[in-house]
Amino acid sequence: MSTSAVTSGPLRRVPVQGRSVARVQRMLDACAELVDEVGYEGLTTTLLAERAEVAIGSVYQFFPDKRAIVQALTLRNMEAYLERLAARWADASFDHWWDGVDAAIDEYIAMHRTVPGFRTLHFGDVVDVHLLDEERDNNAVIAERLAHVLVGQFGVTDEPRLRFALEIAVEAADALIKLAFRRDVDGDAAVLHESKTLIREYLHRHVDTPPS
Repeated sequence: MSTSAVTSGPLRRVPVQGRSVARVQRMLDACAELVDEVGYEGLTTTLLAERAEVAIGSVYQFFPDKRAIVQALTLRNMEAYLERLAARWADASFDHWWDGVDAAIDEYIAMHRTVPGFRTLHFGDVVDVHLLDEERDNNAVIAERLAHVLVGQFGVTDEPRLRFALEIAVEAADALIKLAFRRDVDGDAAVLHESKTLIREYLHRHVDTPPS
């Protein structure tokens, strides 16, 4: 897993030595486990220190509060998501940009099933809709990153209309996937299928069709 996300904004002090980096990663792993068990409101720095087997002082050495820890975890999850997408896109030969979007939805669903803390935190909206960026919603940040990949890898025309359509698609997919996992711990298959169908039809209508 990339450690780049733990070297950014939320940290009070950037870990440099290998032991410090490993300690911060243990804190983030502990945070991921605990938010699934007790939720964000139940999470405390004391619980996190105990789970990570570090002194409470070590927590505050790197993070000012639990929000900063969750923010760092969310950034790590976003980097992991983008890395998973890059690997999937590199290993596959897609005939159409939609196949890339389909893969993006599949990876988002897979992270709900396999990554501790992700089904609780997603990309941070449970804490703050601006957790990833002070000026933009979390989903807008994700849509921007997806637009960058679609333009670079699939040759989709880079225009405001694309980014707006992706923002709508990300919001809709996010809401429906959350619904699927509220209905079933593994994700309600019928809801997941309908969400992919809905997003496919929406994007074909707004991205494939030239503006009038």
